[in-house]
Amino acid sequence: MKRSIFFFIASFFLITAAYGKDCYKLLYVIDGDTIKILYHGKKTSVRFLGIDTPESRKNKRAYYQAKRNKEDIETIVYLGKQAKKHLKKLLAGYKKVCLVYDQNNAYHNHRDRYGRILAYVYTPDGKFINELMLRDGYAYLLTRYPLEPKYEKILRQAFREAVENQKGLWKK
Repeated sequence: MKRSIFFFIASFFLITAAYGKDCYKLLYVIDGDTIKILYHGKKTSVRFLGIDTPESRKNKRAYYQAKRNKEDIETIVYLGKQAKKHLKKLLAGYKKVCLVYDQNNAYHNHRDRYGRILAYVYTPDGKFINELMLRDGYAYLLTRYPLEPKYEKILRQAFREAVENQKGLWKK
């Protein structure tokens, strides 16, 4: 309980310190870890830093996830659709999202190899969506892209709590 309170307070201070500078019109949810926004007048994809979700449609990556997790492709796609549905629920009613960039990715202009913006995503009222996807059990922790230690600590704790409490994808 004390640990949860600490992470809530730490999240609050991270939000107030770094949040709210770059808010953009939310267009739609692509899948559980990617959204489309209107970025300086151009439709642009945003990939959530620190999380990964199962694919929501059959593609090369979905088959890779199925093999890696020893699951059938239908299970992976089903779980991916559940993650996408949960992200839509978290963002329901919001017309904008706010992006916070991780300085570890500045040398690539905060983008991945597909040109997607890499960011921590907040709602205008301060909900840290990356953390909520992990805490609610609809995402895996992903550290492929470097994370600032303060964010990595919050995301790791959220992921650990979801697994321990068998939430979302971790339900038995």
